[in-house]
Amino acid sequence: MGERLRVLIAKPGLDGHDRGAKVVARALRDAGMEVIYTGLRQTPEMIVEAALQEDVDAVGLSILSGAHMTLVPRVIQGLREAGLDHVKVFVGGIIPDEDVPALKEAGVEAIFGPGTSTLTIVEAVRRACGEG
Repeated sequence: MGERLRVLIAKPGLDGHDRGAKVVARALRDAGMEVIYTGLRQTPEMIVEAALQEDVDAVGLSILSGAHMTLVPRVIQGLREAGLDHVKVFVGGIIPDEDVPALKEAGVEAIFGPGTSTLTIVEAVRRACGEG
């Protein structure tokens, strides 16, 4: 690929803690990707619209609120309905192990829990988007 990967980082729902999202955004940017950060309290519809407008390759969702089983599938469904089936979706945050299979079944590429190294995240995004 001649162009840089474009990644949207979003904080869906009412969770107000965004330090992890900002750390991941900086790591992806430092790795040469173009990163768009939507800020706090985004609805799934707002995230899908931003992904569409920004023509992204991947969407990273940071969720600490426990609403991942509701919000993540809504974002993925919205991406599909918008014709963005090619956009890879990643999730970071507090995700119980028992929820991982359902999220992957819904279309999540990878899930990163607390303490995941930024290098691991960068490599996973590159690999999923065909650059690794």
